[in-house]
Amino acid sequence: MKNLKNALFYILTISGFGFLMYFIVKKGQPLELTKALKTEHLTDSNSWSQIKETMHHNVTHPLAILLLQIITIILVARIFGFLFKKIGQPTVIGEIIAGIFLGPSFIGMYFPEYSLFLFPKSSLPNLQFISQIGLILFMFIVGMELDLKTIQKKAHEAVIISHASIIFPFALGMGLSYLIYQAYAPDNISFLSFSLFIGISMSITAFPVLARIVQERQLTKTRIGAIVITCAAADDISAWCILAAVIAIVKAGSVVSAFYIILMAIGYVILMLKIIQPFLKRLGDIYSHQDTLSKPVVAIFFMTLLISSYLTEIIGIHALFGAFMAGVIMPPNLHFRNVFIEKVEDVSLVLLLPLFFVFTGLRTQIGLLNDTSLWGTCGLIITVAVIGKFIGSAIAARFVGQNWKDSLMIGALMNTRGLMELIVLNIGFDLGILPPAIFTMLVIMALVTTFMTGPALDFINYIMPDKTTNEKPNGIHAQSKYKILFSFGDSERGKSMVRLVNSLMGKTSNNSSVTALHLEPSNELHQYNIREVERDSFKPIKREANKYNLTLHTFFKPTLDFEKEIVETANEGDYDLLIVGMGQSIYEGSFLGRLLGITTKIINPEKLYHTLTGQEKMLDNGFNDRTNAIIRSTKMELGIFADKGLKKVDDVAILALSGEDEFLISYAQKMIHNGESRISMIDYNDGVKNNAVFKEKIRAIEQQAPNHIALYNKEKIDETFLQSMDLLLISISGWRHFVENEPAWLAQVPSVLILKHREKVY
Repeated sequence: MKNLKNALFYILTISGFGFLMYFIVKKGQPLELTKALKTEHLTDSNSWSQIKETMHHNVTHPLAILLLQIITIILVARIFGFLFKKIGQPTVIGEIIAGIFLGPSFIGMYFPEYSLFLFPKSSLPNLQFISQIGLILFMFIVGMELDLKTIQKKAHEAVIISHASIIFPFALGMGLSYLIYQAYAPDNISFLSFSLFIGISMSITAFPVLARIVQERQLTKTRIGAIVITCAAADDISAWCILAAVIAIVKAGSVVSAFYIILMAIGYVILMLKIIQPFLKRLGDIYSHQDTLSKPVVAIFFMTLLISSYLTEIIGIHALFGAFMAGVIMPPNLHFRNVFIEKVEDVSLVLLLPLFFVFTGLRTQIGLLNDTSLWGTCGLIITVAVIGKFIGSAIAARFVGQNWKDSLMIGALMNTRGLMELIVLNIGFDLGILPPAIFTMLVIMALVTTFMTGPALDFINYIMPDKTTNEKPNGIHAQSKYKILFSFGDSERGKSMVRLVNSLMGKTSNNSSVTALHLEPSNELHQYNIREVERDSFKPIKREANKYNLTLHTFFKPTLDFEKEIVETANEGDYDLLIVGMGQSIYEGSFLGRLLGITTKIINPEKLYHTLTGQEKMLDNGFNDRTNAIIRSTKMELGIFADKGLKKVDDVAILALSGEDEFLISYAQKMIHNGESRISMIDYNDGVKNNAVFKEKIRAIEQQAPNHIALYNKEKIDETFLQSMDLLLISISGWRHFVENEPAWLAQVPSVLILKHREKVY
């Protein structure tokens, strides 16, 4: 009745007001007579011509052009970033190459009409200003990612290496400027300005790219990783302060004017450190306990960023320094910084920063290097940059006591320039100090020095290999113990896995070893908070393990290739059993997911994708591609754990589909011995009945542990029986059978451990 009343009200409202609007239009049409002369050309013109003219106007409108530019830039940047990541290079290299690809060096050269349509000169100021906003947000993040406490703790070594890695290439750069000033410097630029900018461009290190390389190469927890991150952070702070002074000198034009600008800059820094920072810290401490920050509080911090950037821009040392400084003085509270970085990072890195790469690419004209002498100069610039940064850092590291291998690795890492170099080069270009040819050469230098970091580290490791040891990560040694590795995502599933593992080895823990593996997406971690994330990830797991007096080894690793890391860790550690979670992400939104009670979503994008790409049988075997890769690649026995809130392991059902499931008996023995579990063995297809060895093993357990194991046929399985169970054990072949033939039965199962036998190939 209510629905009928609502429908009637809707119909009457729409029809009534629709008629009223029609009546108003009809009454207003006679008024057009007084406007006849003014509208005559519209009524007489061809409708199709009007449509074409309107469409052309809409397509060439500045907003439409800008949106098309952003769409194209993001798409091309993601493609190039993905391709370069596949060959072991930082994503930022691919994004920079994407900018050059879209600029005059490729698209502009081979498809000039398309380039003129997509990037008309009139649109470039809009693109530049939006990219500058992206840079301001990015520098804010860079400032927040610097851990000043860590720098202070390691100040002695870090400052020596960092400042040596600046002054050495800076001096060589100024020497280089003496050789190329006459041939390349613009007419109205003094030698001082030109030499200072060449020097600073030689001495930059890209802290964000370097931090990502350190993460991906698993150097985060090593001594060299800590040193090089601290050096890069100190390098960033020092280099940006020097850059601010250089900009002041260049803009001032005289020593006296430069002195006043530097004096104002010093006053600005004192204001930020002594007045604004303590205020923000108190504000951050007050709101650090809240899960989310209120909008007024967020507005205060963003206003700090914008005002800081504005002040440095009007002082004359560039808005980017203000953004960097605003990030440095943000409250050190981990939760606060995580919240803010999450708010800013996606918009900055994914949406706005690629615009800067393309804007740089539009300025980079490789076609200008059209003779041997120009390429010779480019080669000289690259050589000076590598010698200055690489050798300067390595010599300083060796001087403070590092061995030669670590010194060379520090030199290779500090030679990484990436995005930070492009920022400096664009500032020099905007100031008119760097002409297009030199700008292009320096962009190529930035690409080459960043690209060579990975191969240089590999070469150093090749010629100076570490001494081999038998140690495994986190003190896990090769031994004759029964070894279990379990990989968990969130803490609740991790605690369920601890309960499961305890049921398998609780009483034999002295002769067993358990390792908990936790992987985090490396692109969501920040260098300053890796240790805190690791500690927080394992805290509830360790607390659960302590309840059972279970000794737990931990292994934490940032990565983007989860299945590869799980497989390599398990195989290299020579474990007897690997347990991985089935997880929501595998079945979310799918038919099987609904049966398991995981989710109630209707559309599963993953399923749709596999259907469209011809992989629609993804769910036929009950697992997705990631799980299947782990099944195929692991050498040990594997357990795939579908957790539905496992709290205890007192009553366990083991489903035997055939005689091949005989290996499940060993798990029954472990659970009875270690957890005193009650086992219900279900002989589904008379596989046990027709296998004498299988039956004998069950009989032996009955004699050793009476009333702890019972054999049933499949008629025993009903909803009441399954709901009384805490856990179901089943082989992979048995699981696949039920997924393919009797999926409705899976809706009733409790938590499930799906097991692959070591000797079985799937």
